[in-house]
Amino acid sequence: MLTIPTIELNDGTAFPELGLGTYNLRGEEGIASVVAAIEGGYRLLDTAVNYENEREVGEAVRRSGLDRDELIVATKIPGRMHGFDEAIESTNGSLKTLGLDRIDLSLIHWPNPRHDKYVDTWRGMIELREQGKVRSIGVSNFTERMLTRLVDETGVTPAVNQVELHPYFPQQALRAFHDAHGIRTESWSPLARRSELLTEQVLHEIAAVHGVTPTQVVLRWHVELGSTPIPKSADPERQHENADVFGFALTPEQIAAISGLERGRLWDGDPDTHEEM
Repeated sequence: MLTIPTIELNDGTAFPELGLGTYNLRGEEGIASVVAAIEGGYRLLDTAVNYENEREVGEAVRRSGLDRDELIVATKIPGRMHGFDEAIESTNGSLKTLGLDRIDLSLIHWPNPRHDKYVDTWRGMIELREQGKVRSIGVSNFTERMLTRLVDETGVTPAVNQVELHPYFPQQALRAFHDAHGIRTESWSPLARRSELLTEQVLHEIAAVHGVTPTQVVLRWHVELGSTPIPKSADPERQHENADVFGFALTPEQIAAISGLERGRLWDGDPDTHEEM
């Protein structure tokens, strides 16, 4: 079993430097995949209301037999549940579906700025944290301006901002803002799914130097940047490969070469315009 190191969030929570994405892991096969990940050393499990697999993740937590306090179960409030009361209702629903008495990390899934309810949603999440139903609160797909507004209007800084981040879209300016304000960056689609990223020559050259795979090079790049990647895999061997990135380090030149692959967002996910309900 691998041991995944942790960092400390701005609320004092120990947070893994790599986690498991669970999108599309459903049914008995999905439960078995999440259990395998837990048995392999994963301690951060990322789900969402819109993934429609909170039940599977909660069941995997129970079947694993691991002490509950050793796991961080993260879920997300969907756009259709924005608002103070709605955020509380959504969270209570997630707790019931998960079958857990606490959510370790709750995120606003998308800001949906046209509806302008994300600050009220954030206030509801603050209330949930005070009630003990949620341990850490954060956001997903928020810009610097949106993050600043949350802090200015509530006085509470998100612990995490989960965003699209991979070598094609390194998000340097946003990461610098996070670092300056004590917000942990978390990377969704860290391997740039459905792209040619893993065929890039520079990744293969760096992988050969370290005796690892291009996948491991990319995930180590995330770690070196100070971001927690959450790669998804249903296969135990691939899960192990993804998490086995703490035994080598990239040089500054290698990090820069990987970041040099930048080309921009791969999907239509501009937080200022994209809406997901």
